[in-house]
Amino acid sequence: MNLEQISSRTIVRAPRSCRLREAAEMMRRHHVGALIVTDDEPHDGNAIGIVTDRDLVLQAMAEGIGPDEATLADVMTEGLATIEQGAEIQAAIKTMRDNGVRRLGVKADGGALVGVVAFDDLVAALAAQFTYLAGIIQNERAREIEQSTEVPLLAL
Repeated sequence: MNLEQISSRTIVRAPRSCRLREAAEMMRRHHVGALIVTDDEPHDGNAIGIVTDRDLVLQAMAEGIGPDEATLADVMTEGLATIEQGAEIQAAIKTMRDNGVRRLGVKADGGALVGVVAFDDLVAALAAQFTYLAGIIQNERAREIEQSTEVPLLAL
């Protein structure tokens, strides 16, 4: 299974000057846990970083920074770890581990950002694979029971 099959094609972008309250509202409205941060001007949509709901809590709220005071530039992670959309799940896991992140930008062959894959997406995909494996075991047991014949007990 590759990332093209499991990554989210919803990319929610916000300029670095976006206030934290507005960013949180965007996350809620779009049901995402991260925003791709772009430059303010020109707003070409190119990623310069990422900000997560965790960043908002740990870097702003925990420090007592008001949501209308700070901008994404104050709490974002600069740069964006990325992976090709044709990559396999194992490559994404390795890239996340190597970069210490829970989200990766997913790029098309030409380098354009086409999606985001989150740790949760990988867990769900792997869980589905384990469900299929469990089904193999269950089907094998059912087949064995169906094919088995009872051995009569010998009278003593």
